Amino acid sequence: MPLLPKNETSNSQAPRNFALVFLLVDFVLMLVVFSRMFDGQDGGLQLVERVSWIPFIGLEWSLGADGLSAPLVVLSGLITLLAVAASWKVQSKTRLYFALLLVQASAQGLVFLSQDFLLFFLAWELELVPVYLLIAIWGGSRRLYAATKFILYTALASLLILISGLALALSGGEFTLNLTELANRSPEGSLGLLCYLGFLVGFGVKLPMFPLHTWLPDAHGEANAPVSMLLAGVLLKMGGYALLRFNVQMLPDAHLQLAPALIVIGIVNIIYGAFNAFAQDNVKRRIACSSVSHMGFVLLGIGAIDALGISGAMLQMISHGLIAAAMFFVTGTFYERTQTLSIPNMGGLAKVLPITFAFFLASSLASLALPGMSGFVSEITVFLGIISQEGFTSIFRVITIVLAAIGLVLTPVYLLSMCRRVFFGPRIPALAMIEDINPRELTIGLSLIVPTLVIGFWPRVAIDLYEASTNALADRLISHSLAAQGSLLPLG
Repeated sequence: MPLLPKNETSNSQAPRNFALVFLLVDFVLMLVVFSRMFDGQDGGLQLVERVSWIPFIGLEWSLGADGLSAPLVVLSGLITLLAVAASWKVQSKTRLYFALLLVQASAQGLVFLSQDFLLFFLAWELELVPVYLLIAIWGGSRRLYAATKFILYTALASLLILISGLALALSGGEFTLNLTELANRSPEGSLGLLCYLGFLVGFGVKLPMFPLHTWLPDAHGEANAPVSMLLAGVLLKMGGYALLRFNVQMLPDAHLQLAPALIVIGIVNIIYGAFNAFAQDNVKRRIACSSVSHMGFVLLGIGAIDALGISGAMLQMISHGLIAAAMFFVTGTFYERTQTLSIPNMGGLAKVLPITFAFFLASSLASLALPGMSGFVSEITVFLGIISQEGFTSIFRVITIVLAAIGLVLTPVYLLSMCRRVFFGPRIPALAMIEDINPRELTIGLSLIVPTLVIGFWPRVAIDLYEASTNALADRLISHSLAAQGSLLPLG
């Protein structure tokens, strides 16, 4: 979306360079730590740091990483670094802009690493502020509406998260905010169900889950491309991660009861998001609706209960983070050149922007799950997880696969039709002399497309990070199912 007019008093390159170097060093350290000090075969917490912070309320500075958090921390570091590199032409209030990106980076990492509920909640709330300001100040013409809608949805959802978390902390005797201790309590009955529903709605807003998704197209439509990269690449993954960490790990009995409903919601996400994408004539809004559809596969994987389904959900979050960030980045590059995101107002760009077209087509093919790309591996893993779950009736599994397949069929239609309308068709004379992607943009694009190809051909590079943790999570669900002396109550 449009950047604010150049402000001669605040166009220093120092804030941008500082943020870029800081995040580059941070990302390199992440790679070193997780490649040398993190054991992917260990499903428990590693790299634990625990310090009493505010003892009288039980708040601890408690951090740790396992397979659920490690790959998402690395993803967050990569996307944030590339978002700063993509913000090269931001000229207004640069110190504030890049400071907000750094705060956002810290809050994201803290969400994935926190092992204390109150610390997690503070980080969850902290990341809302930079996103609101980044949309409200550097967004498009309706930026205040989009930013206000975002903050209202997410702030109200946070109340449910806080209430549910405190209810768990007060249950089972001694008050505790430690996530591991809360997971060991696993409350059953009405308390477990109510907490599960509170977390589901609270985290479902961020995922986003139908019908709590309506803030997303507006936010993407008004945010500039780097902020959209963060929204799609990282923020949506917070919702999926939190569902695994809280709903599945802490409330396995409630999850066993409500998993079929989660699958139904996931199917609605997939089909509704796909059909809604057809109605969008704005490139970014169409991609935003496709994100709603693709995150439905995360709900399917979580609802599948077994290790394969949960593994697919994790891989889908990693894959979609890379693909969606790539699509929004490339959209931002041709917006800077054409000054429009209206699909009917574009055409013939493939001849003047051949490299940009190649990147957009590659990210679109990855999004529609072309074999050899990461999207194919993640979505087929989710399908296999549903098929192999014997707790569901055969008819329920067949209906789920058929309906989800409809989304797979619709995705290439709305994505490739957008490619055709934007990059082919009649050439618009005003767009005949624009320049193609530059070396900086080429580097950013390759940094997103290459990992999708690597994961597509060699998925073990991602799976080895989290497999032990997802297997442990699935084993926990199975043990609770056996303890209840009955299998999952299926729909149908």
